[in-house]
Amino acid sequence: MSTDASSHSIAVIAGDGIGQEVVPAAIECLERIASIHGLNLEFTHFDWGSDYYLRHGRMMPKDGIDQLARHDAVFLGAVGSPEVPDTESLWGLLIPIRREFQQYINLRPVKTLDGVASPLASDKRIDILIVRENNEGEYSEVGGRMYRGLPHESAVQETIFTRLGVSRAARYAASLAASRTGRLTSATKSNGIVHTMPFWDEVVEETVAEYPGVTVTHELVDALAAHLVLKPWTLDVIVASNLFGDILSDLGSSVTGSIGLAPSANLNPEGHFPSLFEPVHGSAPDIAGKNLANPVGQIWSGAMMLEHLGHAEAAAHLQAAFNSALRDGHGTRDIGGTSSTTEFTAAVLTAINALAPVPA
Repeated sequence: MSTDASSHSIAVIAGDGIGQEVVPAAIECLERIASIHGLNLEFTHFDWGSDYYLRHGRMMPKDGIDQLARHDAVFLGAVGSPEVPDTESLWGLLIPIRREFQQYINLRPVKTLDGVASPLASDKRIDILIVRENNEGEYSEVGGRMYRGLPHESAVQETIFTRLGVSRAARYAASLAASRTGRLTSATKSNGIVHTMPFWDEVVEETVAEYPGVTVTHELVDALAAHLVLKPWTLDVIVASNLFGDILSDLGSSVTGSIGLAPSANLNPEGHFPSLFEPVHGSAPDIAGKNLANPVGQIWSGAMMLEHLGHAEAAAHLQAAFNSALRDGHGTRDIGGTSSTTEFTAAVLTAINALAPVPA
C-alpha cells in the first residue's frame, strides 16, 4: 500500500460484459481528475472473471486475495456470464473479497441527478444513503442440499446475524444520519421472521441509542419497498440486512432513473484492508460490446473511491462533471438519451476540464 497521501495503488478488475467498457471509461476520467488535483493513481489490471474461470476453473488465482491486499483500493466492473453459474462467479470473486477484507459496509447512494427523468410523476428530489450489512445475514455459507435428484430433495440456507455484524452496520448508518437529518430507517420483517429480525431490531435500537441526535424508525421491508416508490423523498438514511439492502438499493436506483446510474462502495471503514468500489449494475451481456453501456455507475463509484482515499475535492469535481454531462443532455440509451458509452465519457472529460479549479 502507498504511504504518500497523494499516491494510491488501485487494483482494477474489469470483469465481465460491460465491465470491459465502463471501467476504461471511468479510469480515463479518474486519470484526468488526478492530473488536475495533483494525485498519482497507479492502476494495476487483473484479467480475473468469467473468462479466467473458463480457462482455469476458478474466478481468480489461489493467491488472488494476497495480490489485492498490496493495493489501497479495488476498482471492479462487473461479474457474471451466461457461460458460468452465478454461484461460481459471485462466490469465486466478489464475496471472498468482501469477506476476507472485512468490507462489512456496502454503501449505496440513491439520488436524483439533473437531466435524468424519474419514472415517478413527482419532481421532488431524492437523496438517500442505503447502508447494507455486507458480510453476513441471508448471504451466509451455512446450509446445504440433500437427496439430490430424488422426490424428497431438499435445500437448507441459514441466515446468520451476529451482534457484532448488526451493531457495526447500525453504528455506521447512525453516524451518517447524525451528519445529515438525524433520521434513520431500519428495514425489518420481524412480524414474519421470528428470530433473526427481532434480534436485528433490538441491536439496531440499542446501537442508535448511543446517538442522541438520531431517531430510528423500524419499517417492514415490504412497506418500505412501497415507501421507496410512493414517497422516496421522505427517506434519508436506510440501514438494512444483506438481502434487504441489496433489493431496496436496486429498487431505489430504478426510481431515480436507471440501475446503470447506481454506484456502491464495499467498505472496511477502519482501513485495515482495501475497500472495493463497483457499480450496482451487472455485466449486462445483452448489450456488452455494443458501446451502449451507461458508465455513470462506474464513474460515480470512482468518485466514492476518491473520497474514501481522502480526496473529497477531487471526488466532488468528478461528480460535478458527470452531473454536468447529464444536465447537458449527454445521456445513454437507458435514461432516454442517444449517447454511446464513448460519447458520454468524452462529455464528462470536457466537463472535467471546464469545471477545473482556477489556480490561485
